[in-house]
Amino acid sequence: MMPWRGVIEEFRKFLPVTEQTPVVTLCEGNTPLIRANRLAKRICPHVELYLKVEGANPTGSFKDRGMTLAVSKALEKNVRAVMCASTGNTSAAAAAYGGRAGLPVYVLVPAGKVALGKLAQAMAHGAIVIQIEGNFDQALSIVKDLCANEEFELVNSLNPFRLEGQKTAALEVCDQLGRAPTYHCLPVGNAGNISAYWKGYKEYRTAGQIAECPKMMGFQAQGAAPIVRGHVVEQPQTVATAIRIGNPASWKLAEQAVAESSGAIRMVTDEEILDAYQALAKEEGVFCEPASAASVAGLTKCSQAGLFPEGATVVCTLTGHGLKDPDIAVEISPKTLTVKATREDVLALLRS
Repeated sequence: MMPWRGVIEEFRKFLPVTEQTPVVTLCEGNTPLIRANRLAKRICPHVELYLKVEGANPTGSFKDRGMTLAVSKALEKNVRAVMCASTGNTSAAAAAYGGRAGLPVYVLVPAGKVALGKLAQAMAHGAIVIQIEGNFDQALSIVKDLCANEEFELVNSLNPFRLEGQKTAALEVCDQLGRAPTYHCLPVGNAGNISAYWKGYKEYRTAGQIAECPKMMGFQAQGAAPIVRGHVVEQPQTVATAIRIGNPASWKLAEQAVAESSGAIRMVTDEEILDAYQALAKEEGVFCEPASAASVAGLTKCSQAGLFPEGATVVCTLTGHGLKDPDIAVEISPKTLTVKATREDVLALLRS
């Protein structure tokens, strides 16, 4: 068996690349699809539940799938540098892949609104990080304007190659299951991922790899739910920083995905997100960042409403690793205990 080569080589016939495309890869993809029996038993006992753990990608999030393709195509175009706006994960992926390609990377982030784990990654990989006194949507507007010339390549999900790369997760799910799931649940922030998954499922069906496509279920945080509310949210607020976006770049594509698949986009509260976040870590051993848990929070809510039929197969995408945002874990978990360095003191604590 050949070693995994990254998503471009593994899914080349489904991607817009040629022999002239220089492949910039960190061997992203091939992430675990984990059967979640304990969690299913508690929140949705009549379904077959799987977790697609995208935090296992090289920089710890699903963004690597799109970035390998976006940066490879940027290198093919001979651009001077790549640029993005980010709530964290995009900047980490752009910095890593840009560094591997030998391209300068410029990142705009909202000041004080990016989890430290993600900011550290972008800085460590050598990106020039510029903090703006504003939100993500304002950062993206500036980046779009700066990338209007040919010098800088925009590598946000407005870049069509990003979604092309991200669709490979849907292909993997089908390969791992041997079929498509009945439902696929995802967090929704900038809305590129749900759009990309749907594109992947449709292309696999057209290619005869699967018989049916799943219903796409997207979940936004209640304080950052422009698609659900039907209007831009000027000041989005949520503990789930990765989906704290008030004007999604792929809004229309996401609406198209749920309409075509007979799915839905709904919202969940921060409390529901954090409950799911803790349950995933405690009951399934999967530590994801808070935004990732929106998919499981949504599953829980929809299950309580009786949405999922008996025997359905449900996949929940967990978009990023928990170490992306360690402060949240420390803040909401039980506090550590300190005793003297003696057997007796430790044993007394264990028995208390």
